[in-house]
Order: sequence, then structure tokens, then C-alpha cells
Amino acid sequence: MLRAFSTAATAMTAQQMMVDVTANNLANINTTGFKRSQLDFHDLLYVKMREPGAEVASGIISPIGMEIGSGVQAGSTVKVFTTGEFQNTGRPLDIAIAGDGFLQVTLPNGDIRYTRDGTLQTNAEGQLVTTLGYIIEPAISIPTDAVSVDIGKDGGVNVTDSAGTTSVVGTIQLARFPNPSGLSSKGDNLLAETKASGSPTTGTAGESGFGTIQSGFLEKSNVQMITELVNLIAAQRAYETNSRAIRAGDEMLRRAIQIARF
Repeated sequence: MLRAFSTAATAMTAQQMMVDVTANNLANINTTGFKRSQLDFHDLLYVKMREPGAEVASGIISPIGMEIGSGVQAGSTVKVFTTGEFQNTGRPLDIAIAGDGFLQVTLPNGDIRYTRDGTLQTNAEGQLVTTLGYIIEPAISIPTDAVSVDIGKDGGVNVTDSAGTTSVVGTIQLARFPNPSGLSSKGDNLLAETKASGSPTTGTAGESGFGTIQSGFLEKSNVQMITELVNLIAAQRAYETNSRAIRAGDEMLRRAIQIARF
């Protein structure tokens, strides 16, 4: 009887984590470049009461075994890197990546981070930075006499000065990973390389499998509200069902105690 209690408790814990992951997805439904997470479950160890193929009588082999599971656990959270919907902003420094690739940014301590958030700005020195002030890698500076800026599909940053002369001041490079799901989330729309993600490969947008850059657009979150609400309802119902299993086990145990009293 007590096994049912612990088994149902593992399921309730796992479904609680499912609700936590779903809540985070919904909280970031309007976060630029956000990628939703999905929770994977693994079953726990089994109590082997009889192995399959065991001899149950002289010369008779059981075709099946008997085993009782110990419940479930949350195995991992996997980021889903499907492309989100593009939103037309009309702002030349807003960029979206149509396809594979991440923007690279440099932290104040020199570490490199990766993002799909293309909301770019210029700082006091004219450098292209994120909304939090992190410098794009490789660094690109916009001249003070520039009257217009245009970012091409290959990431080339073209500026036009007051005399009408157009020049390329730099190229935004992209990075990609063998296993992007292995990247570590660091907050602020930033991801970090890990041993699981593999080392990044950098290159030019539109070449060698990299996506193209769309200027004047931002990539919205790939969170689908309907999907998340369905997951939320399913997790809630699974939680309720397992709580009923605990109540059923408690009732059976109570009746057994009552019988023992007579």
C-alpha cells in the first residue's frame, strides 16, 4: 500500500514541474526570440517480482514477467528551436534570423553569449549593442555622420553619410551549434555554450547553412498559447488523478486497519 503512496507522489512532483515549465513558457510569450521548453519524463526503477523467461514449474517457462514500477521523474527540459513569427517593426536596426544561427554578444568580462533577440541599438560610441548594452561580436561601429543605416540579408551593415556615399562598416556574423538544445539559458535572452552543445561554428548569414538576416523585423516567441494551455490542463488533471490514487490507497489502508481491530 505504501508503494502506491510514493509512486503517486513522484507523479505529483513531476506534474508540478510540468506546470512550472509551462508557466515560464506563458510568461515569455511576448519575449523577443524566446524559445519554449518542453519537459521530458522518465520512468523510475522497477521491482522485479518475476523475470521474463523464468521457470515457473518444471519445464515451463513464463513468457512474461511480473514487475511493478516506482513512478516517474522529470528527465530534462528541451528547448524547441522552431522559428517564431516575424513582426514587422520598420526599424532598420531590428533584425530577425530566418533560419539557423544566433547573434553573438560580448559580456563586460569578455565572455561570449548567444541570442536570437535582434533588437539592436547604438551606444554612446556608436557601437551596435543589445538593449542591455552588450556589444555585438564582431564589434561594429556606426559613424557619427551616418544619416541612414541598412542591414543586408548577409549581415552587411551599410551606412549612408550626409554626402550620399554608401559604405559597408562591418558584417554581423552568426553562430550555430551541433546541439543547440544543449545550450545553457542565462537570462536576459542569452544562451551560453556547454560541453553538450558543442563548439560554435561562425559564418556569414545566407551561406553554409546559416539563415538570412531580415532587417526591419523581430522574431517573436515561438510559444503557442493554445498548446501551453492544453499542457497546463493535462498536467493539472494528471496531478488530480494521482492525488486520488493516494486517497484510494489511504482508504484501503484505513479499511485494512479497521478489519484488524475486529
